[in-house]
Amino acid sequence: MLASPQHASGRVLKAARLESAATTAVPCEGQPVPLFILPDADMGMFDLASVLGSHHVVLYFYPRDNTPGCTRQAIDFSDHDADFQQEKCIVVGISPDDCMTHADFRDQHGLSVELLSDEDGEVCRLYGVWQSGVVDGVVKRSVRRSTFIISSDGVLRHVLHDINPRGHAAEVFQLIKQLNSRNVNGNRQEHSRHA
Repeated sequence: MLASPQHASGRVLKAARLESAATTAVPCEGQPVPLFILPDADMGMFDLASVLGSHHVVLYFYPRDNTPGCTRQAIDFSDHDADFQQEKCIVVGISPDDCMTHADFRDQHGLSVELLSDEDGEVCRLYGVWQSGVVDGVVKRSVRRSTFIISSDGVLRHVLHDINPRGHAAEVFQLIKQLNSRNVNGNRQEHSRHA
């Protein structure tokens, strides 16, 4: 489910359904990130807008639960969970798997990252990671393994596509640390100008 601008009454207006990636502008670094609401492994709703402002967010899109690369990536992010939390960052994995499959995947591997279900691929299309390919003469749709690093002000800071799951969590963690370092240095410079 996509989140769209609020009506003056405060109600969130339902967004129009996306038909294809071609009709959607893919988010670019330096731009505000598209907001969405998706169900998690426990069938609760995760609202991206509700965590921005207080946390950075790492959104990583992956093809399927319980495949070797996706399992390695989820375990690596979970192993670094305390480090990310220390940097005021939430890690969220998104795939087309349903909530029950996510719950089984999480429980089987002891994962601590938030796993969101995008069964219809709407958010995957919104972020430009839904792709088509021909396998054995049949056109198949899948998710391009991608990571989006969003600063707490809701701006997309880094986009990483076609990543190697091995060591990826550590690479992303370094980018989060650099983002926090730049924020601290920027605040110091701004403060010294006004002193």
